[in-house]
Amino acid sequence: MPAPGAVPLPGRDPGRRRKGAPGRPGSDADRQRTQRTQRSRRQVFNREDIYQGAARAGRGRKRKMSSRKGAKTQLTTPAAHKRVVRVDGTISVGQLGQEMGVKTNELIRKLMGMGVMATMNQQIDVDTASLLATEYDYEVKNVEFDEDAVLSGPADAQKVEADPDAVLRAPVVTVMGHVDHGKTTLLDRIRKANVASGEAGGITQHIGAYKVQVGDGKSVVFLDTPGHAAFTAMRARGASVTDLVVLIVAADDGVMPQTVESINHAKAAGVPLVVAINKIDKPGVDPERIKQELTKYEVVPEEWGGDTMCVPVSALSGQGIDELLENLALQAEILELKANPKKEAYGRVVEARVEKGRGPVCTVLVQEGTLKQGDYIVSGDHYGRVRAMLDHTGQRLKEAGPATPVEVQGLNGVPSAGDGFHVVKNEKDAKRVVSSRTDRARAQRSSTQGANAADLLANMGKVDKEVQNLILKTDVAGSYEAIRHSLEELGNDEVEVKIVHGGVGVISESDVTLATASEAKIIGFNVGPDTNAKRAADQGGVEILRFSVIYDVLDTVRDMLSGLLTPETVEEHLGKVEVRAVFHIQKVGAVAGSFVTEGKVVRGAHARVFRDGKLVGQGRISTLKRFKDDVREVATGYECGLSVDGYKDVQEGDTIEVFDLKLVKRKIDD
Repeated sequence: MPAPGAVPLPGRDPGRRRKGAPGRPGSDADRQRTQRTQRSRRQVFNREDIYQGAARAGRGRKRKMSSRKGAKTQLTTPAAHKRVVRVDGTISVGQLGQEMGVKTNELIRKLMGMGVMATMNQQIDVDTASLLATEYDYEVKNVEFDEDAVLSGPADAQKVEADPDAVLRAPVVTVMGHVDHGKTTLLDRIRKANVASGEAGGITQHIGAYKVQVGDGKSVVFLDTPGHAAFTAMRARGASVTDLVVLIVAADDGVMPQTVESINHAKAAGVPLVVAINKIDKPGVDPERIKQELTKYEVVPEEWGGDTMCVPVSALSGQGIDELLENLALQAEILELKANPKKEAYGRVVEARVEKGRGPVCTVLVQEGTLKQGDYIVSGDHYGRVRAMLDHTGQRLKEAGPATPVEVQGLNGVPSAGDGFHVVKNEKDAKRVVSSRTDRARAQRSSTQGANAADLLANMGKVDKEVQNLILKTDVAGSYEAIRHSLEELGNDEVEVKIVHGGVGVISESDVTLATASEAKIIGFNVGPDTNAKRAADQGGVEILRFSVIYDVLDTVRDMLSGLLTPETVEEHLGKVEVRAVFHIQKVGAVAGSFVTEGKVVRGAHARVFRDGKLVGQGRISTLKRFKDDVREVATGYECGLSVDGYKDVQEGDTIEVFDLKLVKRKIDD
């Protein structure tokens, strides 16, 4: 029974028993219908109460808000705050519209009104984005990472002169010249070491940097650049980081093509030139002839009224070496070269390579500041902490001041030769610089990806070239850059070289896998395959070519390209015959009784029939007889009977020229 005073729910019979209790009237279906009816009634009652309460509360809040709004309007209106869109250098039109909540088509119409044709994925700069955002009460804030705020760069001469912390530094001298003119031998004489004997073919294959003491506590930094024609780019990099250029010219050879290239590189860099006329100890040489040849390229010796020092030397005997060093020291004093050793270090990567057990090793030239062990450095797309520094003799250094070449270990990759390196405060700044450079490069690639309609139309109708795919691996970055540049210049309108992959280090198994997929040949310059790569190459039939001299690489690839050229058809003259009678033989037809007046006649050769000097027919010699016997050829002064397949109207008095067609292999230099 319900408690006294309890009010039963509508539709509820307090006297009814619980489910399953004995004596409960009705069936199970009736009881279920009754329960559903009761639940629906309770939900309706609760919903109406909620709606009525919410309406009353809403009317009350509305009255309060209206009264407050009126009171505030009478006092003051708060200033509106502009919303900010952060842009990292550039932003796509679609992303800008998403940030501002504006449809992309509307932004594109606005840009067209401003004279800018853009698509949804088009990148726009900060200024253009600011003009668009202003119309929608947005402000654009440039949050692009500023490398200049983190990195220290090279200071110009005026700033160095005004810097109170600047001190005199050693000059950086680059040795240039034609191949085999004695550059490395001269440097050996200066630094009392033998480098050329360790180079394949006696030719310097990459740049070396050495610091040499030159009396009275002075020192000179020498950069030895390769003399082969393929290393033009490397010589250009040498001139860009140097203070003086020593141009080696062999007295017995004279001015050669690479000599002229070196002169042009030095002039382009605005670097003073000192000419060393080498091999003067050879009998019969004339240094005055060399000076005369140099004047053709605006290099005038001082004794002839010019501004170029010319010093006759002999790298083998040592003659004139002291005079050359004195002239270099004199030029350095005139230039008054200075640098601030207290700044954050900055310089250039002279060379880079991967060594087993040491990882990436970079030869760098410090130009400003002092590089210390433990510093974080950034070069190109790579960074790292300086774990160790070595000089050119292999001695460990704790720090390296301006104009000091050192080997650095600790980078996470191999930068390109010629890249600048900077010291940053910590690893976080180093990662931010590398990330910023990577993002910039990716954006640039995406913006230039794909050919436009003009390029497609221009390429329509052109014959596809035969392509020789190559994978190039070298020991150092400078060699890779120079060889790649030289290989890509090979070819002509029919064939070309494509470097599908390359880098510094040993040939790996992944290189072999890529070569198999791309049908490429692998070229290793001073490097070879590891164990796994050799096994994979043997199994897959991939050809690995190893070289130690660069012109052997170029000659081999040139032969590869020549093999891809379509052979040329060349006509070879065999002989000439005179028709003296015509015989008609059953089952054979007309047979020309002829006399061989020149050369020979060969069965199966091509023939042209001339009558009164005019070409009347041509074909192949199908029948050749000597009397009644079939013969292969008939020489000069003999009679023969022949028939020309394809021309049956041979007449007495005709002249028949006999020739053959041969396929001759072409070369890309042809």
